[in-house]
Amino acid sequence: MQRRMSVVVRAAAAMAVAVLLAGLGFAAPNSPRILVQKNSAATPVDVELVLAVDVSYSMDPDEQALQREGYMAAITSREFLQVLKQGMHGRIAMTYFEWAGMHHQQIIVPWRLIDGPESADSFAADIGRARYTRASRTSISGALLFATPLFDGSGYRGVRRVIDVSGDGVNNNGPLVTTTRDEVLAKGITINGLPIMLKRPNASTMDIGELDVYYEDCVIGGPAAFVIPIKERDQFKEAIRTKLVLEIAGRVPKHPIAHPIVPTSAAQPRVSCTIGERLWQERWGN
Repeated sequence: MQRRMSVVVRAAAAMAVAVLLAGLGFAAPNSPRILVQKNSAATPVDVELVLAVDVSYSMDPDEQALQREGYMAAITSREFLQVLKQGMHGRIAMTYFEWAGMHHQQIIVPWRLIDGPESADSFAADIGRARYTRASRTSISGALLFATPLFDGSGYRGVRRVIDVSGDGVNNNGPLVTTTRDEVLAKGITINGLPIMLKRPNASTMDIGELDVYYEDCVIGGPAAFVIPIKERDQFKEAIRTKLVLEIAGRVPKHPIAHPIVPTSAAQPRVSCTIGERLWQERWGN
């Protein structure tokens, strides 16, 4: 009798979250989930999620603070915690690191099991306690290369593996981003993007006006991959929350919502995927 009641309660909770997701405009995945083959002793989770956060010099201190606050608010949000409990296991594994150039990656919060409010609060608090750092150059490829082997030593076995990349610039250091992206996707890992587009394009800072298109065509990929661009400062918290809910639920956008969500494109790149390297060479000659 108790087991039957548990099933009924879980089904009712799943229906409630389905209504929440539908209200936000989410649909079921249009691609099959990836079953990761790992050590059977590893703890099973619904998702292994790597949060890769840009701290290059183009990110001013105010943007860095907004970015961290956005992740902290998202991880402890009601929507995130509701979706968390509706997976096969009702828990995920997550790690958070900050990156800039090819040789600057720093783990802020190592792999942690997130299974409810207490563990979510602890993860968010550790982000908030970390010292701020900034460094030169922008190597999205370096961030992806750093993130990929983290899964092998996570100690968890996820139904899906996702790298969540946020940044405000194009790749201008390290290997070509498309080559690196394809290597990561070949391992069954999905890459999602959060391009930060708060500044007007400026030749001196090598910003481009179509950063969201660059991320869509050159950076992201894999089952249910998507981009959520941020173009206003007051969008940070809601956009990051939306992105994490999508990633945990394994959903794709059904209808346009508060922030444009762009699924991965199968077409030819609409912007050069080597534009960052070219802009750097034109300015610095190397």
